[in-house]
Amino acid sequence: MSERRERRTFTEEFKKQVVGLYNAGKSRKEIIKEYDLSPSAFNRWVNEFNTTGSFKAKDNRSEEENRLLQLEKENKQLRMENDILNLAALIMGRK
Repeated sequence: MSERRERRTFTEEFKKQVVGLYNAGKSRKEIIKEYDLSPSAFNRWVNEFNTTGSFKAKDNRSEEENRLLQLEKENKQLRMENDILNLAALIMGRK
């Protein structure tokens, strides 16, 4: 069984430098090996930065993903309001 790699965090500046190296012609394989990166992280950084110029999740979501998050937020709010109304009705019914 292989050991799991400890999760690392990278600054936005580091990610930009890595993507810049790739965009300047350095091979994907060389960059991944030199900086000990996971291929999936490298691919995500290149895709995100070359698509939107940002590494932030909110900047890289589709309109559908943003709408789904908004609907989830509204649903949560409605459930909370419903719970409050049910509790108020229960309290009022006991008096």
